[in-house]
Amino acid sequence: MEWKRLKARVLEVGSVRLAGGPADEYVSRSAAGPSAGSPSGSLFFSVGTRRVRAGIDKRSPIEVVHRGGGAADLIVDGETVVGRLEPAALHCPRQAYITVSGTCIFRCRYCPVPDLPGRRKGVDEIVRMVESVADRVDGISITSGVASSIEEEEAYVLEVVSALRSFGLPIGVSIYPGPETPARLHALGVAEVKFNIEAATPELFREMCPGLSWDGIWESLSSSVALFGRGRVYSNVIVGLGETDGDLERLMEDLAALGVIPVLRPLTPVASLADRPRPAAERLLALFEIQGRILRRAGLDPRRALTMCAACTGCDLTPGRDA
Repeated sequence: MEWKRLKARVLEVGSVRLAGGPADEYVSRSAAGPSAGSPSGSLFFSVGTRRVRAGIDKRSPIEVVHRGGGAADLIVDGETVVGRLEPAALHCPRQAYITVSGTCIFRCRYCPVPDLPGRRKGVDEIVRMVESVADRVDGISITSGVASSIEEEEAYVLEVVSALRSFGLPIGVSIYPGPETPARLHALGVAEVKFNIEAATPELFREMCPGLSWDGIWESLSSSVALFGRGRVYSNVIVGLGETDGDLERLMEDLAALGVIPVLRPLTPVASLADRPRPAAERLLALFEIQGRILRRAGLDPRRALTMCAACTGCDLTPGRDA
């Protein structure tokens, strides 16, 4: 099975059954992203420079067998793929990817964070976290919920970024933006930003993200490209909220025309969307081909990513990396 089909199948299922030798050092638990709050955690399986992330579930039809020392087999639909387990530095391999505030005043329907007992990390605590992995990471990525207000969260994240500049690593930031967020992050030397449009249409966005502004995110994305450059601005788009493939194609065209790289994120059915299905592998593969064509025409290459999801690629099919 070629890699992109294998990965699409893992993303369709969303989990693996872990067997074999002890693998605790390869299991991570997250305060943000698709597996936020999962008690079993997740793991990264890699073949060469390609990787996929999956939650751990003893009921999964896909199996990962740890042979020891990180060597592992991924068994999908009767086919065995030899690879390795990658330890996450913080949240993902080769990055210190940190959630500043693990709580949120907004209640986006696909997000479990508002119902988790999250807290805000102190600036000194975050610096110590990065110090603990600085010898094995290539970048720092910062994300956050909104603990009390958009403005207050931005101000706190700016404090965090200021404290992390001394590490001399590229820093990426993904928070909900206010009008001046891109300029303030750029002034601090941030390398990349990711402001998430999340839904493929404004109607779906209003349904999924009550209280947030579709137009405001677009304005922040547009102004960010002028500051950070084409291909240094990203936006997550969730696949499986009720949109059509045509909706997603139009959105990706619009993002790419700005110079923004869309990151197609398969829905994880949690929170109030817990009864929704995960997107099918064949749909993910079809969208992957469309996404690749759009990015090539726009001259955008996710392989240049320094931070965040496009540098990790574990949760998404990524053109250039997963072809």
